[in-house]
Amino acid sequence: MQYGLIGEKLGHSYSPEIHQKIGDYLYELLELPPEAVVPFLREKNFKAINVTIPYKELVMPHLDEITERAEKIGAVNVIRNQNGHLLGDNTDFYGMTALLERMGVEVKGKRALILGTGGTSKTALAVLESLGAREILRVSRSRERGDVTYEEALRDHCSSELLINTTPVGMYPKEENIPIDVGVFSNLACVIDAVYNPLRTELVLESLERGIPAFGGLYMLAAQAVKASALFFEKELEEKSIERVYRAVLREKEIIILAGGSEIKRREAHKLFPNAVLSEKVVPHALLRNGRVFDLDQWDIEDIQRELS
Repeated sequence: MQYGLIGEKLGHSYSPEIHQKIGDYLYELLELPPEAVVPFLREKNFKAINVTIPYKELVMPHLDEITERAEKIGAVNVIRNQNGHLLGDNTDFYGMTALLERMGVEVKGKRALILGTGGTSKTALAVLESLGAREILRVSRSRERGDVTYEEALRDHCSSELLINTTPVGMYPKEENIPIDVGVFSNLACVIDAVYNPLRTELVLESLERGIPAFGGLYMLAAQAVKASALFFEKELEEKSIERVYRAVLREKEIIILAGGSEIKRREAHKLFPNAVLSEKVVPHALLRNGRVFDLDQWDIEDIQRELS
């Protein structure tokens, strides 16, 4: 493997499709059990790789050098093999910052909860600190790893304004799971879920149903991948390519749902969007995880075409 991704379970990953859209190079997935990670690094049989759950912290003691930003965060998601010298870096910081900026999320002065204590949670902590959050607490099942437990978060911190999920709860194939009850939080201004498969987790869907702005992790994944690719090949980062790559993957993964309207209008729309799912009005909940609904009582077919172009 020259370029690719290592992790314990990678059946959910969109990374090969994303890197295929970034440049002309083969990007592979390699699932490794924990005991195989260090031997893999010692073999150094790669040019550059990404690292994902749960190895972003595990790899760090086994690298020759770690960049200042990755050291400060305490997690590595990129390793470059520079003639046998393994250099660890972190592009998740860039990806999460890009997501928050694109969505217009105001962080400064806010109280934030981060669900999880792994490598991505450390990145979220660093990002929120850099953007001026007033209070940041990491939530874990035990106080030994986090600042507060889930029970304490629900009881004592229900006035939190930002919520970021960095756990794999709700990720494919266990899409029905949700890490926390957002209904308890009366003051949430935004919810971010680092999970990108499905495009909208149960956490995101429930937040949206309550009128809370909420976003999944696909844009973050695209942004960090573009940044990682620039590091792989030691070239300038092309920020404009992030949106292009994100939209290209979204078009492939998102299900278009045509709902409402008359039967005639649905048929006309379906001729133009043959892969779309038709629904009289009520859209099955499971479809919403990866689907975007266009209500034909409110959308003209021409407007849908422009929106999806």
